[in-house]
Amino acid sequence: MAGWWRSGRVRVVVILGCLAAACGDEGGNEKVTLQLKWVTQAQFAGYYAALDQGYYKDEKLDVTILPGSASNTPEHVVADGGAEFGLDWLPSLLVQRDSDVNLVNIAQVFTRAGVTEVTWKDSGLTTIAQLRGKRVGVWCCGNQYQLFAALVKNGIDPNNPADVQIIYQPFDTSLFLSRQLDAAAAMTYNELAQVLETENPATGELYQLSDLNVIKLAEVGTGMLEDGIFVRGEWIADAENQDIARRFLKATFKGWVFCRDHFAECLQIVLSHDPTLGVGHQRWQLNEVNALIWPAPLGIGVTDPAQFTNTVDISLEFGVIKSPPTGDVVRVDLAQAAVAALKEEGIDVNGANYQKPTVEVTPGGK
Repeated sequence: MAGWWRSGRVRVVVILGCLAAACGDEGGNEKVTLQLKWVTQAQFAGYYAALDQGYYKDEKLDVTILPGSASNTPEHVVADGGAEFGLDWLPSLLVQRDSDVNLVNIAQVFTRAGVTEVTWKDSGLTTIAQLRGKRVGVWCCGNQYQLFAALVKNGIDPNNPADVQIIYQPFDTSLFLSRQLDAAAAMTYNELAQVLETENPATGELYQLSDLNVIKLAEVGTGMLEDGIFVRGEWIADAENQDIARRFLKATFKGWVFCRDHFAECLQIVLSHDPTLGVGHQRWQLNEVNALIWPAPLGIGVTDPAQFTNTVDISLEFGVIKSPPTGDVVRVDLAQAAVAALKEEGIDVNGANYQKPTVEVTPGGK
């Protein structure tokens, strides 16, 4: 049986029913690769937990996790056959589809967006509209779309230097801390913490949230879906690969449940994979990432049709993409099947009672 969502512009196919079983290799495990969005860190804790806890192995999968970098966009790696699964923000996938690259989102791990733009409190810059004529930092490589949409929404053309000076900042907070930016891109789970982990030379103490203005793009109307799992359209059309994907999602979701329910153990798993930043930073990051996932009202990884439509509408209205996406942009049947299988095992896939703990920053993130 097939069903579908239809917004004003896009159709999302949902195929319900049994999936064909995939054949294993000689060792009984299919070899698949996941391309992460960025370097090893707690943003990806659930994947490392699924690997280290044997959840992938339980699903007859031999999974290789590839860290990301500024030079290898996950969409390009997957499209070129370098990985079966990729992880990135939905606007980036929509841009690739706008260029006729056939990629399909099969799971939406983050339930809510974590991207912000931060300014110094003493700057008086508290809104996107006030960034006209300012030095505004943003990341490259598909990470700029939410901010650009926010600028366009406020009548500021990000491609016009007379409107705003866009500076592609490094993946740290150095330019912001040295006041070479008036506003900087910062994820709640990463760069925001980097600022708070830094000593304020005026006081000799760490910077505080009271020293900053934090503009959450979700609150200004251009927050879009982040950290979704995607595959090649041609690959997922094969029934055997659909079964592989379902098992991959089941193990991955179980990994994220583990990180929700066993915070300290999950943190140690991340640290065992040698992240760049220290234990204090990873503790903060894991806490903030969990808060972006849980609660998950539809079940972890199941895309909310309203949020999907909102992401498409924002992308169209503010020029992120030129044309409405066509075809099967998002599949939810595989994530739904994975969630159903976990529920049968008595695993809480919604986290309705999740409460975000308080985690203190540490100097230098150590």
